[in-house]
This record gives sequence, structure tokens and C-alpha cells, in this order.
Amino acid sequence: MLLGMRPSEEPLPAGSLADRVLVEKSKRLLTLFREDRPLKQYPISLGGDPLGHKVQEGDSRTPEGHYLIDFHKANSGYYRALHISYPNPADTDAARARGVAPGGAIMIHGIRNGLGWIGPLHRLLDWTAGCIALTDRQMQELWEAIPDGTPIEIRP
Repeated sequence: MLLGMRPSEEPLPAGSLADRVLVEKSKRLLTLFREDRPLKQYPISLGGDPLGHKVQEGDSRTPEGHYLIDFHKANSGYYRALHISYPNPADTDAARARGVAPGGAIMIHGIRNGLGWIGPLHRLLDWTAGCIALTDRQMQELWEAIPDGTPIEIRP
């Protein structure tokens, strides 16, 4: 955890805006930053096969590297979603060299619509197809705090 921070259930102050997002896959943590200062940390679930960088469509891995949150998706099959700009050109080239599709539609999202009652229990296992998942309440905070164009770094 960063600077002794612990994930908190305290809400972000109204109007908080992140200018950077860090995901640490091995710690199952997402941290919001503003001007290099952590705002809040969130426990997360990942793709069903979380070790290593996403290399192809259907591998259930969450990508690693530097991307952008490029748009908000309100009409998702999950409680809201923030699209991550995977694949980047290097990801596409690496997949092409292997003769496979890189995959896509990698998002930060809440729980599948209609199942929000599961809440934090969703973190008992990595269950997404390569996305980053939070509770619906946490996702609402991220929805409001992360503008389009915000950089996201996903570390192993």
C-alpha cells in the first residue's frame, strides 16, 4: 500500500478529481492521485487469469502498462464503466506478430447489472474477462472523479 494508506470506505470529498490512476495487480489495489498525492485507494478484482500482461483476446488477463481512461460508458452491462485505451500500438503489433487478436473492451467497472447486492463479496475471486472491478458505490466515486483523458498505469 502507498504511504501507509489503507483502502477506505470514507467517500471522496465532493468535487475531487484525479489526474492519474495507478493499479497494482499483485496488491489488488487501485489508487487515485491528484498532483502526485494519493486521494484514495480501492480494493479491486481482476481478470480470471491475472498473472502477466494481456497478450490476446480471451486470455482473461488484465493488461499492464501505460494507457488512458478514454471514455465513460454509461450503458454498460455492469454498473458504469470507464474504458481503458488498451490495446495501444505496441500491444497490437505484439499480438499481430503472434498471429492473434489483442482483445479490447478493457474497462474499470462495477458489478454486473442486477447483482450489485454482492458488494465487496465480488473480491473473493478474480472474475472479470480482463477488466478491473469494484463495488457499485466505489464505481460511482470513480465515475465522478476520473475525467476522460486521465492516464492510468497498470503494474504487475
